[in-house]
Amino acid sequence: MKPMSSVLFVLLILPMCSRSSSPLQDTCRSFAAGHPSIGYEYCIRVFQADKDSAEATDARGLAAIAARIAEAKANATAARIAAMGALERDARRRDRLSVCAEAYSDAVDQLGQAEEELARGAEGGAAGIDDAVTQLSAALDAPETCEDAFGEAADTSPLAGEDAEFKKLATVALAVAASLVPPPSTPRPRP
Repeated sequence: MKPMSSVLFVLLILPMCSRSSSPLQDTCRSFAAGHPSIGYEYCIRVFQADKDSAEATDARGLAAIAARIAEAKANATAARIAAMGALERDARRRDRLSVCAEAYSDAVDQLGQAEEELARGAEGGAAGIDDAVTQLSAALDAPETCEDAFGEAADTSPLAGEDAEFKKLATVALAVAASLVPPPSTPRPRP
């Protein structure tokens, strides 16, 4: 390389190397590595939909935001289910919608509890994170429960799109919260 082209190369490459990534980018990269079918871009879009994401300084704050976003989706889905149930004339289909309504009602409660645990920050400690992960994991059952109610009756679910979207949102929240759980310590062998 000629001296001038070396200087130009360094001037062009140095800014790219020195860029630091944000907690959001780091969190979504980590998420995408474990969930390639959902991916980095989806994770980024989820958080960009909430203005507080730009202010989050760590994965715990992002996990609380993700739980809040998933809770909003669960609330919207529950409202849609209620509206559908009110208009449904077939009693068996109303029963299936009732199963979905209960599953999403539970998910709303679980996501709210998870968000509270995550929002507590350091004072919540590891137990708070464990509780949040448990609640998020339970909330993730809602779309499967709903789809199963229709599938077992060989009925096409009118909520397949909402269930799929909620599942992805809840997966983001759960994965980000689970990344906060420290790995179990390996016991030392006794002599």
